[in-house]
Formats: sequence, C-alpha cells, structure tokens
Amino acid sequence: MKTHPRPISPHLQVYKLHTKVTSMLSITFRVFGAALMVGGTFFFLLWIVAAGSGEQAFTSVQGFYGSPFGYLVLFGLTVVLFYHLCNGIRHMLWDTGFGFDMPTLRKTGAAAVGAAIVLSLLAWTVGLSAVG
Repeated sequence: MKTHPRPISPHLQVYKLHTKVTSMLSITFRVFGAALMVGGTFFFLLWIVAAGSGEQAFTSVQGFYGSPFGYLVLFGLTVVLFYHLCNGIRHMLWDTGFGFDMPTLRKTGAAAVGAAIVLSLLAWTVGLSAVG
C-alpha cells in the first residue's frame, strides 16, 4: 500500500501580521475574555474575602490594590474589560450584517482598540480624581 505524504502546516513566518489584524483581534478577544473572567473574579473574591476576614486583612488587600503593581494590574483589567466591551459591540454589529468587508473590519478593529484605551484612561482619571 502506497502512502501519500501528509500535508504540513507552513511556518508561522509565512503569515503577514498586517494582513492578519482581524485574526489577532479575534484571538485577543477570546484570551482577554478568559483573562477578565479569571483575573476579575480572583481580584473581586480576594477583596470580598478580605472584607469578611477582618480589618487587618482588608487593609492589607487595600494596600496591595493601592500599590503601583496593584494599580498596574487593575488598569490592565480595566483595559481588558473595555476592550471586551467594545469588541462585543463590534460583534453585535456583525450580527446585523454590517462590516464584513476588509476595510471596515480593520477600521472597526482599530476603533475598538482605541475606544478601549480612551475609556480606560477616562475611567481611571475620573476614579482617581474622585478619590482625591
């Protein structure tokens, strides 16, 4: 019995990044959704458990959240939240049949990323100014 050579996948270098923007946005949408679920749940539960465990535990967790590293992590979660929201709106537009041509896909993808950054900066500016 003669065997045929099995097809092999091309190396990743054959894929051009600038032509695969929509693929990257799709992958990051899924990865960020999982990160938001895991990270957001972890940080929220940590805060709730610390609040129920007493003043010392709550103060310790609040101190971590107020540290530069805590701010960085929370800002990252904020960007992920707004990116997921904006890209979800983009997907809802697709459900109506809008935006399937390549130029529109690229524009709405860039708009989702830009809006996520702007909304995150706005949310943190408002939040930090309210705290004082």
